Amino acid sequence: MVKKGEIISLRISDYAFEGKGIAKLISEDGSEKKFVIFVNGAYPGDEVKAVITKKKKSYAEAKVTELLTKSENRTEARCNHFPVCGGCKQQDLVYEKQLYYKQQQVMEVFEKIGGFKEINIQPIIPSNRQFYYRNKLEYSFARKRWLTENEIKNSNEIFDKDFALGFHVPRIFDKVLNISSCYLQSETSNGILNFTRDFFKLRNTSVYSTSTHEGYLRNLVIRESYHTEDLMVNLVTSEENDELMHEYTTELLKHFPGITNVINNINLKKSQVATGDYEKIYRGIGFMYDMIGEYKFRISANSFFQTNTLQAEKLYSTALEFSDAQGNEIFYDLYSGAGTISIYVSKLAGRVFAFESVESALKDAQFNSIENGIENVSYYKADLNKSILPLLEAEKLPRPDIIILDPPRSGMNPKTVKDVIILNPSKIVYVSCNPASQARDIKLMCEEGYKLVKIRPVDMFPQTYHIENVALLIK
Repeated sequence: MVKKGEIISLRISDYAFEGKGIAKLISEDGSEKKFVIFVNGAYPGDEVKAVITKKKKSYAEAKVTELLTKSENRTEARCNHFPVCGGCKQQDLVYEKQLYYKQQQVMEVFEKIGGFKEINIQPIIPSNRQFYYRNKLEYSFARKRWLTENEIKNSNEIFDKDFALGFHVPRIFDKVLNISSCYLQSETSNGILNFTRDFFKLRNTSVYSTSTHEGYLRNLVIRESYHTEDLMVNLVTSEENDELMHEYTTELLKHFPGITNVINNINLKKSQVATGDYEKIYRGIGFMYDMIGEYKFRISANSFFQTNTLQAEKLYSTALEFSDAQGNEIFYDLYSGAGTISIYVSKLAGRVFAFESVESALKDAQFNSIENGIENVSYYKADLNKSILPLLEAEKLPRPDIIILDPPRSGMNPKTVKDVIILNPSKIVYVSCNPASQARDIKLMCEEGYKLVKIRPVDMFPQTYHIENVALLIK
């Protein structure tokens, strides 16, 4: 049996969720053992040498040390930060196979976690863009720069290691990989990223430390519209510094005059999140616009908005198609965010009641309804980690015919699942960026009288193993 630290030769026969190749050990008689090895950086058809990084009773994890024979499904990764960055783990896999494995993985998750059989899964919806598709990217500042193996090997003395702006290397929380270019957002975005790093580094600006909770710079967030000319730069800091922010804004606009908003979010919390307790506007009106289908949406610095604008229309169209609305039903939209789904389905709804906990998102949603001339959507502030039934009672809201769910990655709170069951809609349309938590929640609802009718994956995140999935349940 294998041991941690051992290097062994493996043939990859299958592919697992979260982008890991699967290899099975072979007995001396040629039969397969039940022991499975999950290999980071490997695809079916690869023959590799891999080092065992973790050993458990029935499985092990390994990392490729040498690629002996390449799978025919491999391609050259475009980004020079691959694979250290860890963001685009499938960038060296041809796109058609990315789609194939994502669909297979959704199916497997519903079978294993949900216990479903004979699932009606419709073909995955591909993305027209495989690169430059994100409308938002969050970068982190750090006092420690992640050094690549080549840098460590080829230099006796490492310079420029005390300041970084980029992405955290997976499972490393105190160091950041300097990113010079990311192919998930535009070339303009890359220019802003590099300018910002140089500007603050030249001035020896302090970086916030999660251990001492001192320092100024925390995050850089860049948001772009795909249907308007809007471009937002949001610098997240631990405190105010008007003089420095004015200087940064002036210099930034000299190089990138197309920027429509420059915002400083001040995060007073110790937790490392790219949002602020309050914000100051140094350029523009503090929000931007984008379109999904025929509808125009206002997006503030901290609002949730689907990160792949062009693909979001396909996602929402699938959800609306699954609802099979006839034009007079009452919809509930739980986790409604900036009102994107509520507004999108309003054209085929009698009334829509939307529930969201984030105040800024609710303000955006209400504005978006007015902006689009929508009169049949009402918004309510609700903590969806608690029961919303008292709110419904107090507001005397009618019971829903259709509930649309689009919860965060962790899925629904058990109290919300219980609420949905009590509300007893005839249809539930569940949109999720995490099929595992989605399958878990749907299993609970199916134990209380619902039936899973069909699912359809939508590829919102090419080059990554992440996948959106839409599911329809009926009573």
